[in-house]
Amino acid sequence: MSCSENEIDLLAVNTIRMLAADAVQQAKSGHPGMPLGAASMAYVLWNRFLRFSPANPRWPNRDRFILSAGHGSALLYALLHLSGYDISLEEIQRFRQWGSKTPGHPEYNLDLGVECTTGPLGQGFGMGVGMATAERFLADRYNRPGYEIMDHFTYAIVSDGDLMEGVASEAASLAGHLGLGKIVYFYDDNRISIEGSTSLTFTEDVGKRFQAYGWHVLRVADGNDLVTIEAAIKEARAEQKRPSLIMVSTHIGFGSPKQDSASSHGEPLGEEALLATKQNLGWPQDKRFHVPESVKTKFQDASARGNRLAAQWSALFEQYRGSYGDAATEFETVWTGGLPAGWDEEIPQFQSNQAPIATRSASGKILNGISKRVPNLLGGSGDLAPSTKTIIAESPDQSIDEPGGRNLRFGVREHAMGAIVNGMALHGGIIPYAATFLIFSDYMKPSLRLAALQGLHTIYVFTHDSLAVGEDGPTHQPVEQLAALRSIPNFTVIRPADANETAAAWKIAMNAHNPTALILTRQDLPILEETCHGCAEQLERGAYVLARSEGKPDIILMASGSEVKLALEARAELAAAHGIKATVVSMPSWELFENQPPEYRESIIPGSVKARLSIEAGSAMGWRRWTGDHGDNVSVDRFGASAPGSEVLIRYGFTVENVVSRAVALVASNK
Repeated sequence: MSCSENEIDLLAVNTIRMLAADAVQQAKSGHPGMPLGAASMAYVLWNRFLRFSPANPRWPNRDRFILSAGHGSALLYALLHLSGYDISLEEIQRFRQWGSKTPGHPEYNLDLGVECTTGPLGQGFGMGVGMATAERFLADRYNRPGYEIMDHFTYAIVSDGDLMEGVASEAASLAGHLGLGKIVYFYDDNRISIEGSTSLTFTEDVGKRFQAYGWHVLRVADGNDLVTIEAAIKEARAEQKRPSLIMVSTHIGFGSPKQDSASSHGEPLGEEALLATKQNLGWPQDKRFHVPESVKTKFQDASARGNRLAAQWSALFEQYRGSYGDAATEFETVWTGGLPAGWDEEIPQFQSNQAPIATRSASGKILNGISKRVPNLLGGSGDLAPSTKTIIAESPDQSIDEPGGRNLRFGVREHAMGAIVNGMALHGGIIPYAATFLIFSDYMKPSLRLAALQGLHTIYVFTHDSLAVGEDGPTHQPVEQLAALRSIPNFTVIRPADANETAAAWKIAMNAHNPTALILTRQDLPILEETCHGCAEQLERGAYVLARSEGKPDIILMASGSEVKLALEARAELAAAHGIKATVVSMPSWELFENQPPEYRESIIPGSVKARLSIEAGSAMGWRRWTGDHGDNVSVDRFGASAPGSEVLIRYGFTVENVVSRAVALVASNK
């Protein structure tokens, strides 16, 4: 490499640094330290290895790059701007401002080159594991000799904070076990966190920890040594049986008066320190957002290379289509998020004369019916597959020896499971699902929120949904979890009443454009006569009348899940013993119901009927939206208890007698 090339490389690294520092300073908000320290490794990766195409940002076989240390977003925006993505210099100047393309933490937008939303530490680490899993699965299914249509790496920059988070530890352990050799992560080892030196809290040997996980660990002693960084990347890419962690010793706030101090982490350098930084780096002090022409050319060359690779891939795919037409058609269907014709034809139908069946068990039958027609449906459970009924019977487990396996054994790693299925959905070509008990959705909450924030097509199977869990007691009996899930924007919660509603719920989940949670029972439920004649398909509207009174009802009984049967029984008793006319509304999904036209909502819950009683074995929080000021709730607003499930339900008032008593009182109070 000639001297002039060395000079251009240094100029390019400093351009990245100063674009980031200038952006943070102008915004008077942000994190300049990480971009100043990590610019060298980012530059080597983007300029010499990363396969990306600004002209075709959704190119399926591009490498994935994740800035897991999302607080350093100014680094990513500088790279995207220089590389030719639709982030102008003006957008860099509008960093962290209303309506800009450069928000405070990266927000998923493939057209801008942002592969995922990051900022909550550790999440990007886990999503990268999901992307690598998806890549390997799709490669196994669709690649043919001479046609490597899916063959890319997943890269990430992770921080000390990322590696402190439990989600990263869980994901790292599983990635090593699975032998995901196309993961290459850069550890920005700057030894500083917000409170000061990592010696305050983080003194473990990270390299040995990752070696114990089964990772290939490399070390770069000087984070500004471009030659050594390049060599490490080459070595990591050559190791295809283990994920790689490149530990790069860097200096947070490099070149600034605040170098190696916590004060450079999360606040602007300040005008005086910014000028000093420019002086230290040989940068024009009188210029803001300066990009030298030689640096523009350097990045344009890398972008042109990526655009050529994307064009070559498109040409290769056309040849692939000619040789393997069926596989090409299937790949295009799954890649665009479509479903094959007849995908739902093997979903079983359930009749009221069949034996009662838990909705978790019905879900397992439905899942296996769908999986026969939908080849890209895959997922698993947090060591609870026999209980959540989420095994695809005709498929092996996903592993280094079975990369096409559709059953993912996540182990007791709910947090990582959530992040990994997000990464699989983000990668494209996969419809992923994750399963655990409803109570343990708490462990997944950050990942569920990010799935909703990114609008991902992910499916969650949450079983053991109420006090009916029984003997396991209050630690395992969900009370507030339904309310918590319903509070997440852009997140659909469905709690079906029986097997037929469960089938309808799966159909909705498969066609969704946002995350969907299916809330299912452990205990057997009868198959309702009312759902056997097509009315379960009305579930797509969120709520529907299951049993209608003649004329105007005296009361509306609203219920979800296992309590719908209780509402029907109470309705019959109210009529027989009290002459009270009740309409029963099955209400499996508030979110779907809220999306209906006002006229439909009024037809289901007429405003003229003030006596409304909700029945649900969970917190009453939120039900007032539907029961109104004159309504009441049969609910659970304290923790559960350890006893047989049927007895716990009786003790907590989920009986015909109690529902009837509450309904009679409600009708009387509304006369």
